[in-house]
Amino acid sequence: MYAVFKREFFSFLSSMVAYITIGIFLLVSGLLLWVFPDTSILDYGYAELSGFFSLVPYLFMFLIPAITMRSFAEEKREGTFELLITRPVTVWQIVFAKYFASLVLVLFALIPTLVYYYSISKLGFPEGNIDSGAVIGSYIGLFLLGASFTAIGIFASSITKNQVIAFVICAGLCAFAFLGFDYSSQITGFQSIESLIVNLGINQHYTAISRGVLDTRDLMYFITFSFLFLLLTSLIIGGKK
Repeated sequence: MYAVFKREFFSFLSSMVAYITIGIFLLVSGLLLWVFPDTSILDYGYAELSGFFSLVPYLFMFLIPAITMRSFAEEKREGTFELLITRPVTVWQIVFAKYFASLVLVLFALIPTLVYYYSISKLGFPEGNIDSGAVIGSYIGLFLLGASFTAIGIFASSITKNQVIAFVICAGLCAFAFLGFDYSSQITGFQSIESLIVNLGINQHYTAISRGVLDTRDLMYFITFSFLFLLLTSLIIGGKK
């Protein structure tokens, strides 16, 4: 498993795709947080990062598909997929290796954003006047959200050999998982079970964790959600193996 993880991870780092994707993510998030008037923290006037954490999920809908689209799709396109599945490793080891390699890259994209927390903490009056608990909870929520979106991306990449199609499928599924259930709950006829439908979506659980309260129900939701898509991926890969 480690050999597959190492190969996958360093293949990302050896290409410009990872650097360009992460660079664009940091550039856009920085512009939204500091420059654009509608979302700028400087115009908001409060030392908090709630605006940043409400914007990042939408950036993740493009960042994570760009990272995961090549996981299995490129193997199929280059003809190395058959070699990969005949290695003396299990299907789950292959899936987990590619999943964690992509997830580490997502984590690498988040780490530089800690500079935003430090900067706002210094700019606050008095200095350090920021709700650190809410920030920590929001970062945990972002990581869990990234883990769920990464599982979707691995699944999308396993069902096609075209990276563009994998990107589109992943972005669409991520958008639906995050927003689709909220909108569906407003449909006439579903309003009687509105709370049930909303709880099926990611947004409800991400928002709850972002408040700084870690509920085991929210944690289990993200773990179950990620496992479900990894299970689907293993069934697809296992069938071909």
